[in-house]
Amino acid sequence: MFANPQSILITGASSGIGEALALHYAKPGITLFLGGRDQQRLQAVAELCRKRGADPHCWAGDVSDEAGIRQWIVNSDQRCPLNLVIANAGIALGATSVEGLHEAAVKSYAVNVNGVFNTIHPALEVMSRRRPYPVNNAQIAIMSSVMGYVGMARSPAYSSSKAAVKHYGEALRGAFRGMGIGITVICPGYVASRLTEKNKSVMPFLIPAELASAIIARGLARNKARITFPWQMLIIARLCINLPAFIVDRLNRPWGVTRLEKTNKT
Repeated sequence: MFANPQSILITGASSGIGEALALHYAKPGITLFLGGRDQQRLQAVAELCRKRGADPHCWAGDVSDEAGIRQWIVNSDQRCPLNLVIANAGIALGATSVEGLHEAAVKSYAVNVNGVFNTIHPALEVMSRRRPYPVNNAQIAIMSSVMGYVGMARSPAYSSSKAAVKHYGEALRGAFRGMGIGITVICPGYVASRLTEKNKSVMPFLIPAELASAIIARGLARNKARITFPWQMLIIARLCINLPAFIVDRLNRPWGVTRLEKTNKT
């Protein structure tokens, strides 16, 4: 039922995994609704999708704009009933000082958590009104991260925000199962993108965005509850969850980034 979505909406589609997913799905007969903050890059992605035969439509905006994204989703669904909505937009902010913790956390949650809510709630509303019941060919994908498995000292705001949407998505999957709407949580490791190009810290098991999009699309077609990759990161994440707390406490260090205790010395 989920193998061939014809109408797909993707946030954060102007770069990284979002761009790769747009290009992966782009083919004749496919309608794409692509959202992103950078209009120029978004239009460039749309043009590549158009060359592959898809029918792309762009919305340049921020997922933290609740009213704006709701209207975009409703209008998109009216144009072509949405089969798949991928809440992919996200940011990775860190704090290099104690004073910067609050701003990093607030901004991260505004996009990574509230931005996901702003995307999936209107989509669930329009999908749930369809008939016959249960609903057919309607699916939501929520982009979390492998860092959402455990609170990471390296990135408190990012890892905790991704943990929030991971748990929320897993809860919604059970809540909407009887309605026929599939909900999948995606937990990627490090994926090559414009963002990771600027990252000077260690990024183990980095994979290309094209490979990531293929893994995600394959998992969504099977309506998997959770898509975590690469497999090496999945093993590490599961180990961390099951390790005794005193061991995790010793291992959980802010490796690869500035330690806060070094920035607060007088």
